Amino acid sequence: MTNKKIIRVLIVISALFLGLLTHLLYFNMFEAESVATNPYNRRQWDDERYVTRGSIYDSNGVVLAETTTDDDGNTAREYPEGRIYSHVIGYYSKVYGKSLLERKYDAELSGKGDIGLFQGDKKRGFDLNLTINNAVQKYAYSQMRGRRGALVALDPSTGAVLAMVSLPDFDPEAKSLEKTWGNIVEDENSPLIPRAIQGLYPPGSTYKTVTLAASFENGMQEKVFDDVGEFKTGDVTVENYNGKKYGEISIERAFAVSSNQVFCNVGFDLGSEKVLSIARRFGIDDEVESDLDIAKSRIEYKKMTDTDGALVSIGQGQLLCTPIEMAMICSSFANGGKLMRPFLVDSVTKGNAVVQRTSPKVLGQAISEECANYVGLQMVQAVENGTGGNARINGVTVAGKTGTAENEKEKDHSWFIGYAPFEDPKIAVAVILENDGASGGATAAPIAGNVMRKYLSLVD
Repeated sequence: MTNKKIIRVLIVISALFLGLLTHLLYFNMFEAESVATNPYNRRQWDDERYVTRGSIYDSNGVVLAETTTDDDGNTAREYPEGRIYSHVIGYYSKVYGKSLLERKYDAELSGKGDIGLFQGDKKRGFDLNLTINNAVQKYAYSQMRGRRGALVALDPSTGAVLAMVSLPDFDPEAKSLEKTWGNIVEDENSPLIPRAIQGLYPPGSTYKTVTLAASFENGMQEKVFDDVGEFKTGDVTVENYNGKKYGEISIERAFAVSSNQVFCNVGFDLGSEKVLSIARRFGIDDEVESDLDIAKSRIEYKKMTDTDGALVSIGQGQLLCTPIEMAMICSSFANGGKLMRPFLVDSVTKGNAVVQRTSPKVLGQAISEECANYVGLQMVQAVENGTGGNARINGVTVAGKTGTAENEKEKDHSWFIGYAPFEDPKIAVAVILENDGASGGATAAPIAGNVMRKYLSLVD
């Protein structure tokens, strides 16, 4: 009897030991890294007493973040450009942790895994060199004039981020952040959200670019529509902007004047399966591979009907997109139908040595080159002879599309996406003005046009 009790005790102890061993193995394999890099891990802050954190630079070597030391040996993380990069670089606070690039590249900035580079008695972390052009970033920020929303500018051939603004913003300096944290987190405008990469909005008529691509693939170029000013099916009615009626109209002209009725008809005729298929080719419903924490753009239907497809085809219904997603879609039309991975960090360096460099990557061929060129030509017409006239640039052919997205119980969002020059695209831009209440052509288009003009003046 005693032996049986001993055996039972041994079995229980063995089971407990096996459970502990399994937990330790699981922790080391799947949890250790996230715990070690968690910004609230106090051990991490203790380790950083012996590290001078690396600096962050723009594409031309302008300092955007650096660690300074005063005469008493106290260090501070400083951001020379202030609020302008609060939603790009993020913050670094011993009270509230780290965010965005400060968190994403924490291992590199703190020099983890490197023993060869010291600054006095401290190890120095690696530096980050961004793709952003500081002059364009500052100009884009000024163009937004403090309005809620976001602007993203990409190099369409590589996916490199040229500028990225989210508003409202905050002062990322630790002292200011810690002093105003309560007000920031309670602000109903949510200034901590990087809207450019995590804000989700109905894209409105900017999404007609995708629907136009689907119409091209299905041979609708020669079709003539009778535009009576509204689309009706069942209990769903969608009107054209300001109730306009265009009569007999081609799909190209319908795109230029942004006819809701025609594009609802196109989506309905295509059917929900084709509408959903092309959306997914452009990355909707997929996680975005990037060095940015990008929210997933999505279509939130459990089962999508043809009527749902009609609403999605004009960028409404249950379709939600981030501004960077719309910039990526715009870039694909400028880049022969290729959807590029967006990236912000060009390289990680140690002194003059490059430790890591980001290479452009094609995420997929969303549409054919022929289809991309067709949509691009119609985007040119939308700027030259349609709703996007305020994005024109003297001497430059601009391709673009306006959008005015309905928002329940609040004012409409104003959108514009575009790229330039059409013949040799160098920049693609997406602008959203949240609850602006005006048309995208009136308010978002001129901002995008000005930012494209500014960038082209620097690279030409």
